[in-house]
Amino acid sequence: MPKINGNEIRPGNVLEHNDGLWVAVKVDHVKPGKGGAFAQVEMKNLRNGSKLNERFRSADKVERVRLEQKDQQFLYENDGMLVFMDTETFDQIELPADLLGDRRPFLQDGMTVVIEFYEEEALNAQLPQKVTCEIVETEPVVKGQTAANSFKPAILDNGVKIMVPPFVGQGEHVVVNTDTMEYSERA
Repeated sequence: MPKINGNEIRPGNVLEHNDGLWVAVKVDHVKPGKGGAFAQVEMKNLRNGSKLNERFRSADKVERVRLEQKDQQFLYENDGMLVFMDTETFDQIELPADLLGDRRPFLQDGMTVVIEFYEEEALNAQLPQKVTCEIVETEPVVKGQTAANSFKPAILDNGVKIMVPPFVGQGEHVVVNTDTMEYSERA
C-alpha cells in the first residue's frame, strides 16, 4: 500500500492508522506562526463508526488504503441489516442499515449501490448521487411567486422533508442529491 505525507491527506481518503481503517471526513491545513505546518484531520472508523481527531505533520507518513468498489443490487432489509447481491456472481452480503445514516430513506428496492471492499470485507455503501422521488405533500403552486431564493417545504414519498422551489407541486417527481439531501431538479 502506498504511503503518503501528512499534508497530502484529502477528505474521502481511507487511511490505515492505529491498527484500524479510517476515512478522512474533514481536513484542515494549518500554518501556525510558530512551528511547522500540519493537517488537522477528522477521521471516522469504517468498522465501528467512532471518530478521531488527529494531527499529521508534513513529515509524517500515513498508509493510504485503496478500497475495491463493486456494484451491488439492493434486495431487502432484514432485522436492521441491508442485503445486497452481486449482479455477476449472485453472492449476497449484509451491511448494517445505520451505515447509510440520514441517507437510508433514499435506498430503493433494486437500486444499484457501490459497495466498498477491503480485501473480502464489505465496509461502506455509496448511494447514487442523484435519486428520483415523488412529492407527496407540499403547499400549492402560487402564481407570481417567482422570487429567486424562495423555497417551500415538501415531504417526499420516502418521508424525508426537503425544500423545493415554489413552482414544484404535489405529485411531481423531483431529483434529489443524496450527498447534500437537497432538491436538484425536476425529473
